[in-house]
Amino acid sequence: MRVELAELAARITPRVVAETSSLVDVSTPSGDLAGAERAIALCAGFLPGWEVTRPACSTASCAPDFLARRRGHGRRRLLLLGHLDTVVPTAEHRPARREGERLTGSGTIDMKGGVALALAVARACAQDIEGYAEIAVLLVCDEEWRVVPFSHLERFAGYDACLCFEAGEVDPQGRDGVIVTRKGAGTLRVLAHGRAAHSGAAPQDGRNALLALAQAAIAGSAQNDPQGASRLTVVPTVMRSGDASNVVPARGELVFDMRADDTEQFKRVVDALPAEVGGVRLEPVMERLWPAMDARATAAPLLERAAGLLGEPLVARARGGASDASHLAAVIALTVDGLGPRGGGAHTPEEFLHLPSLERRVAVALALARAAMLEE
Repeated sequence: MRVELAELAARITPRVVAETSSLVDVSTPSGDLAGAERAIALCAGFLPGWEVTRPACSTASCAPDFLARRRGHGRRRLLLLGHLDTVVPTAEHRPARREGERLTGSGTIDMKGGVALALAVARACAQDIEGYAEIAVLLVCDEEWRVVPFSHLERFAGYDACLCFEAGEVDPQGRDGVIVTRKGAGTLRVLAHGRAAHSGAAPQDGRNALLALAQAAIAGSAQNDPQGASRLTVVPTVMRSGDASNVVPARGELVFDMRADDTEQFKRVVDALPAEVGGVRLEPVMERLWPAMDARATAAPLLERAAGLLGEPLVARARGGASDASHLAAVIALTVDGLGPRGGGAHTPEEFLHLPSLERRVAVALALARAAMLEE
């Protein structure tokens, strides 16, 4: 690694750890207005002197998002992207704690650590006032549960680059990776409309929603084709039906999580579902549809420039999980993701950030940000 970049990363890393811990200590499940405001107040304090505004969140019930800007004298406009919400309810929240080589806690890797790293990169890049026209940091409050269109596309259309700080990774050879392709994501909810009846005295009079949903789960899952051309995955994740042990359930719902390189493939799943099973009507509803992202061509020169600044190779990687980077890629051709820290256990009580690798990830993010501000 280049000496100057290594030394800068070493100076920055302790503050990234401290700010990650402060953010993790605040519980911010999606939709928690008070938690979001506490986290946003911290972020504003971490960027003193920046112009901060609060644009409306895509999801109306969530707190306004956080947007910080710094103007420079250069020509390039750079967006740093992240989210503050987590999936962990406040009752199950775990504050930050160091455990050996790990910083554990709710949201450490998804993505409070990425937010802290983005803020550190923003501060470092802002020192070169001649190197950029604008640096913007957008932190949204609804990434984990948004089912409506992303509202910030027009605001950032025409920016030169977008860097998203979801969790980082390495390839099998241990080389640092950057995410340039992501699958599209869809959430399909199937509603069952049956008929209630006494399950002991007159079960024949009922129309069992639970049994119909079980058939729908099997039919939809049969379309799972991860080795196919679009790498379609179809996973039933939630099923609810029935209110009492002695009543034929009249209603219910089934949820599928779907991922594919081509979101048109989701229609295969909908078409495979039966319209009716045993007198129960099934109603499919697509609740969320996030686009796929493929920035391999546009990101290749960026990775080459960043590797030159870093003095080490950077590898283009693919990931199945959805991200707000996928939305921004539609209006910012040079969009890359996975610039955050390394870790694991996202969305689980064992979530952690891997501390020994953090300094290296800081250097990688700095190299990519600097490379993104260079004229092509």
